[in-house]
Amino acid sequence: MLVLDDAEARLARRDGAHGTRRDATRRTAGQHARAAVTRLRLRTLVTLGVLAVATAALGRIFGLHDLRFLFAELALLASMFVISRYVLPLLARRDRGARAEEHVGSLLEELDTEEWRVIHDASLGHGNVDHILVGPAGVFTVETKSHPGPVRVGRVHGATIRQAQAQRDAIERVVETRVEPLLVFSRAWVDRPGARRKGVRVLPARMLTGYLAKRAKTLSRDDVAGARERLETALREQQRRDRLARSRRIIPR
Repeated sequence: MLVLDDAEARLARRDGAHGTRRDATRRTAGQHARAAVTRLRLRTLVTLGVLAVATAALGRIFGLHDLRFLFAELALLASMFVISRYVLPLLARRDRGARAEEHVGSLLEELDTEEWRVIHDASLGHGNVDHILVGPAGVFTVETKSHPGPVRVGRVHGATIRQAQAQRDAIERVVETRVEPLLVFSRAWVDRPGARRKGVRVLPARMLTGYLAKRAKTLSRDDVAGARERLETALREQQRRDRLARSRRIIPR
């Protein structure tokens, strides 16, 4: 108990020192995805660097015909093949996904800040929601996809639809009001823009802000304020739990 109390105290002091820099509602669009790309790129470079240095060192110490050098050279070549065949395409996909979230996020930042509250890269413990919107027209979740298209609404993959539905359900439990899930393609041509599939509305990014602007007002000022407060409180609490869990793992017992 003393260990956990000490961890919570340290987290509280650190929160006070950093202020809003650690505010879960002040994350940037694509922050999680961009961080994952950066980590993967760094690990790839470090792996290649270590193997290259080790191979060169073995060759210098034991000679170019030594079995240890030859095995190290084979390991380096095999690593280069694996990286080019699997890691680089994965990096490209993740980078494309991060850029898609950043692009959609930049569009949402153009909304009237007096009416709309936009939260990017939100986590409630079960994956990230790319964007959450709260305003007079209601509460919306936005799941961003970078697939270049064309996209046919009736053939959107079931797993993608279920992901958007799960995000809607999670946010509805928090804000205690109806949430509309939006599936937004950053680059794709959509055959029926604005159509819904199993309750999820599908849009190309270029039509997103226009769609939101045309929505009728369904929430009063008090409703909007209450939904915002509940959402922000839940996000901050989840952030605190995540950081406390990390602290428990590293604090020796």
